Amino acid sequence: MLDGVCSGVLQFVMAEDCLDWLNAIGSNISNLTQHNVKKINRNFPVNQQIVYMGWADEREQDSLQDRMYSPKFLALRGSALFKFSAPPVTTWDWTRAERSFTVYEIMAKTLKDGDLVDKRGHCFSIQTESGEDLFFSVELQDELLLWEKAFQMATFLEVERIQSKTYACIMESHLMGLTVDFTMGFVCFDAASKAVLWRYKFSQLKGSSDDGKSKIKFLFQNQDSKSIEAKELEFSNLFAVLHCIHAFFAAKVACLDPVFVENRGLAPPTATIPPLCGLSCNSQPPKLKYTT
Repeated sequence: MLDGVCSGVLQFVMAEDCLDWLNAIGSNISNLTQHNVKKINRNFPVNQQIVYMGWADEREQDSLQDRMYSPKFLALRGSALFKFSAPPVTTWDWTRAERSFTVYEIMAKTLKDGDLVDKRGHCFSIQTESGEDLFFSVELQDELLLWEKAFQMATFLEVERIQSKTYACIMESHLMGLTVDFTMGFVCFDAASKAVLWRYKFSQLKGSSDDGKSKIKFLFQNQDSKSIEAKELEFSNLFAVLHCIHAFFAAKVACLDPVFVENRGLAPPTATIPPLCGLSCNSQPPKLKYTT
């Protein structure tokens, strides 16, 4: 049921029949949801459009309920991922989400067999801006693919809209600002005077590492000397910064993909952004070439 309260059990003689029914029901729900999304989007401005809505089972974090799941309704709208206990019906409902996250400051990952936390399949995780890991499961592989593509699209659209994001940081005991800019790349400036101390293109970032707490060390290549220049910055919101950088890199990669560029005018779930290895704790960014 739409309210997520009522349910029933269908029993079949053959497993194949059960799977056929499950796929048919899932397909029908997906089609109805997409139809509903189109109707709702008529009332929202361009920057608040819904890209995805659907049910998923969230793994409980409480150790007293180990391996227990509860149904949650997820929605990607504008700049945010919303988590509800029941689908939003009115405009007021959107203000009553259990939690909401800025899409470019979180990381979504489809879990492979070796990453699964239990026997459930079709799972994905979300790492929040604080570093918390949330685990979700859906019924069908098609639902998982739909979620993955929708999240990639929502992130790309928001990066394209904001174009840049600035975070406060500390460098050599001085208060600074680091701007991640879709066109210029990385720009570090003095917080007091606003004087730019250094800037690098995305293509100049050759590596990075972090301590998992607050510090990130960037390795940039000097365009003239080709030497590597290390810059260490300290942030109060490490994971948000890492996820934001990843989102901007992924958006740059998407712009280089002719299939994505061609499909951008289609419905959000049909266009695919090429996956990019995560900029996560103690990891190295992919050595890809970008145009800026």
